[in-house]
Amino acid sequence: MFSRQESSQLRQEFWTAFGQYMKPVPSADGEKINWLNYKTGIKNVLFSMDAVNNAATISIKIIHPDIHLQKLYYEQFLQMKHLLHNSLQEEWTWLLHTNDEYGKTISKIFRSLTEVTVFNKGDWPTLISFFKPRIIALNEFWSFARYEFENLP
Repeated sequence: MFSRQESSQLRQEFWTAFGQYMKPVPSADGEKINWLNYKTGIKNVLFSMDAVNNAATISIKIIHPDIHLQKLYYEQFLQMKHLLHNSLQEEWTWLLHTNDEYGKTISKIFRSLTEVTVFNKGDWPTLISFFKPRIIALNEFWSFARYEFENLP
């Protein structure tokens, strides 16, 4: 077991290493991008990468506080599901109105990898290999899909 400080330090080391690894990779539009803190440009739509417990997850989170509008955003993603999955080259899990770790109602589209932990540096190459192609594919998808969300409330 690690102390809280050691756990925090290992997580920070991993994300710093991943950020440095991704730094030279340009966005689909050829611009410099912060891969760790990906800005979708659409309020209430987030791209998230998490490595907690014994799993890693990359997700699109729709966090609009109005569940009816949250559903509208989710349905917009559903209309673009074929394009998303073509970019990702794999199927992801889709959840409308689930609860996040704080009990807040969100919707999300995600892919998880189990049996890995950020606390084992030996798993870091696997984690990087999991996150890298997926965040790049999300960026590729988002480079043309974001315009479909700009006029949503």
